[in-house]
Amino acid sequence: MNHQHTILDAIGWTPLVRLARMAPRDGADVLVKLEYLSPGGSMKDRIARQIVEDAEASGALRPGGTVVELTSGNTGTGLAIVCRAKGYRMVAVMSEGNSVERRRMMLALGADLEVVRQAGGSDPGKVSKEDLDLVEERAQEITGELGAFRADQFNNVANPRAHELGTGREILEQVDGELDAFVAAVGTGGLFTGVARALKASSGLTRCYAVEPASVSYLAGRPVTDTRHKIQGIGYAMKPGFWDESLVEGYIGVSDDDASAAARQLARDEGIIAGFSAGANVWAALQVASSAPPDATVVTVACDSGMKYLSTDLYE
Repeated sequence: MNHQHTILDAIGWTPLVRLARMAPRDGADVLVKLEYLSPGGSMKDRIARQIVEDAEASGALRPGGTVVELTSGNTGTGLAIVCRAKGYRMVAVMSEGNSVERRRMMLALGADLEVVRQAGGSDPGKVSKEDLDLVEERAQEITGELGAFRADQFNNVANPRAHELGTGREILEQVDGELDAFVAAVGTGGLFTGVARALKASSGLTRCYAVEPASVSYLAGRPVTDTRHKIQGIGYAMKPGFWDESLVEGYIGVSDDDASAAARQLARDEGIIAGFSAGANVWAALQVASSAPPDATVVTVACDSGMKYLSTDLYE
């Protein structure tokens, strides 16, 4: 009998399921990779493991060391799991605008948590670029104070590598190499970049669409009208250090209302309880599918669990 050896072996190989009710019956298939079924409840478990293992291999992280990272909650949770399994101290730095469930998960997993007050004018539950700037400032301070290893998910190439070697290859195997479009929201950009690389290396025919909040379509080159939005974990009006514009066929902006409505419909009609970003991804994937041939296949991702948002208005 095959047994998992540690919690780290449970990361990855998440299911890819077809939307049975939300996608038009006579239209393209829309498939959703259920990353919320990873141990930490999000796709960020993958990059947490890759970042730590790469740092170990390079000598940047040594036994008994400390890992520091800014997080909206998911990367911090993933790192807390990996650090607990490997014996490192984890310090997560996050905005008070992120959901309380995320804070409690990291604390339950043994992480130290630094919560940074929001910038003036920010709304509770909406983390703006200005809020993230304050979190980044504090993360840098703590890293220096502790002489710690900074995970640096926005610039660390281990982030997209985790998705290129893992998520992207899994998708290709799960669809038998037949994939017309991939749709993914951009936070750190690691998921989109890594999966797009894997898909395009296999077949240059897959079209890849990047999703941003409608009010923060920064990468698309549109005016940023409001950095305060509900879609936690994406839309920070910044370009990731490893961003590759050549991988992008197009950008899709999604409103708070459309993301929220799609997330609620995912739960109600498909039995998939996921977060705001999953709603944004699915809404965008359905737009892509609506103009695709009926025999096309569109893949997107349910990035994290809706259980992390029960204190917000997502499932009221």
